[in-house]
Amino acid sequence: MALLEEVHRTAGHVAWLQQKVSETEADDLVWGLVEEVDKGATEFAGIDTTKAARPSVWLELYRAERKHLTDVCKAALAAGIAERQVRLAEQQGALIVGVIQRILDDLALTAEQRSLVPSVVPRHLRSVS
Repeated sequence: MALLEEVHRTAGHVAWLQQKVSETEADDLVWGLVEEVDKGATEFAGIDTTKAARPSVWLELYRAERKHLTDVCKAALAAGIAERQVRLAEQQGALIVGVIQRILDDLALTAEQRSLVPSVVPRHLRSVS
């Protein structure tokens, strides 16, 4: 369960960082402030700034978190989580089908009403999936 939780958490981080990167001006993604030095006690008082071409922190964090998401997904797949999720979904689907079938049986539907079941039930199930 911890691996699956980490996949979800990391996917959220990636989505958030993707938003931050998309909000950043293109030039700021590759060119930015490296250092600021306050020269207040010298003859030429002021702030010296140094800029350089390098990836922004947001871009670096985004790249690292995407790599982490890939690694966690690989670990989850190796642990068989995807297979277990498919099995669980199949079991849940079978339970739902059984419940719906029992409900329809208890309603004692006419032949005409029962003929509508194959189109009505799937349509409503798809609307909540």
